[in-house]
Amino acid sequence: MITSAFDPHSDPVFGPQDVYEAPQAPIADVCVITFSQAVIDHALSRFDCREAATVRALNGDWPIYTLVYQGKTIAFGMSPITAAGCGTAAEEVLLLTGAKNIVLFGSCGALDSSLTEGRLIVPTEAYRDEGLSYHYAPPQDYITVRNAPKVAAILEELGLPHVSGRCWTTDAIFRETRANADKRRKEGCIAVDMECSGLQALCDFKGIEYYTFFYTGDLLDAPKWEQRILGNELEKDHQLTNFLVALEIAGRT
Repeated sequence: MITSAFDPHSDPVFGPQDVYEAPQAPIADVCVITFSQAVIDHALSRFDCREAATVRALNGDWPIYTLVYQGKTIAFGMSPITAAGCGTAAEEVLLLTGAKNIVLFGSCGALDSSLTEGRLIVPTEAYRDEGLSYHYAPPQDYITVRNAPKVAAILEELGLPHVSGRCWTTDAIFRETRANADKRRKEGCIAVDMECSGLQALCDFKGIEYYTFFYTGDLLDAPKWEQRILGNELEKDHQLTNFLVALEIAGRT
């Protein structure tokens, strides 16, 4: 069973250090991770960016860039979606940049629209319905998102509407059944995402500080699923705006 997969006592067969050469000095202390090409294109056009490293993959390389924001050098790059994809890329990014902090933002599905409508979401705990986290942390249903209070405090300081609460992390977006959504909602989950629990487990295991927030894309809290802004042109506006929010958080780590 996957719940017995955590093995903190023996070394992995190979790791990022066997594939890449680590920099002699950290490129940046913090890395912002996005899932949006629109964000990357916007950042390259708006800021003075430098390509600092490359994550190599069979389905295409992922450049890692740096920019200076309010006097601080920040790395940023695009990641595959899902906990497994994002976690694997994050391991490589951490080695290539030397970063000790990750800021990750992206869309989520709303499970309680009365709380999330018009607000950013700060996950406080994540239900571990994905495979990655069980290789980085002992089995349990939820994992604590340790820096949630810090993220909420920054959003408060910036004057941005937000709500904090549990989330449900799952890789199986087409198996978000009504019954499971109801279970998670009754446990206090207000959103569903694909990476949070896995990335938190990975960062805890490696001693990395993890900061994350969501914006709502689609709506599951309705008689019929509502796509809302998920995947359309309006979502790009949210992505670009929230990249600036992510930079503000990165600047305060």
